[in-house]
Amino acid sequence: MQAYGERTPIREQPPAASLARWVECAWFLDSAAAVAGHRVPPDGCLDIVYDRANGLRAIGTMTREQYFHFPRGAHLAGIRFRPGMSGPFLGISPAELTDASTPLDDLWPRRASGLRRQLEDVKSIGDAMHILLGNLPVPNAALNPTQRAIEWMARANGNADLDRAARQANLSARQFRRRCLEESGLTPKRLCRVLRFRHACQIALELERGATGGPNWSAIALEAEYFDQSHLIRDFQMFTGQSPMAVFSNTSAGRSR
Repeated sequence: MQAYGERTPIREQPPAASLARWVECAWFLDSAAAVAGHRVPPDGCLDIVYDRANGLRAIGTMTREQYFHFPRGAHLAGIRFRPGMSGPFLGISPAELTDASTPLDDLWPRRASGLRRQLEDVKSIGDAMHILLGNLPVPNAALNPTQRAIEWMARANGNADLDRAARQANLSARQFRRRCLEESGLTPKRLCRVLRFRHACQIALELERGATGGPNWSAIALEAEYFDQSHLIRDFQMFTGQSPMAVFSNTSAGRSR
């Protein structure tokens, strides 16, 4: 799960090169203090999460911002899949998990119990993160045409011609809409909006770290290739219910999910 800022003590690690096309990162949270209202915006990704209190679960792609609350002494570890790339690992269509979570036992009835036993024996939650990453099999098959088109859309930060994406997948626009939903949990149009919104948030964080006057939203809208600042504000309202100015005046830093 990827949040807005840096206060939540999240640590990330890139995957091995053999998994880098499917997995964005592994991460863990080890918090001595309680964390209330940790805000996670939609990012197009799906996560597998291990929580010592609640076990293993898969958290699907989000269409709106969600809030998470962690008690004092929370220990979580996770794997964040790139948009459209989790299906080969989960064994089901990510569309079944959009805006939802499910116990990993339901998806991996044989593997999950053994994995859980390994995780329960670790000395640190950082070790749990490494176990999660080490237990991901490298897919035997290459990306399918729809996944390659989604990968291209993600590299373009959502600023992609959807007709061209459909042609890359050798599908009609209607067929591509269905296949993109199956692979990513979002339609192509919604996925592009999420990816562009995510890019705008990343730009804002970078500017916020280096400036004293706060983000320049007109400049961010231009860099993220929105039509104008009003267009950017509409996406923030859709995904968070707030303006970008309100969101970033209340950010509690951290990258998580």
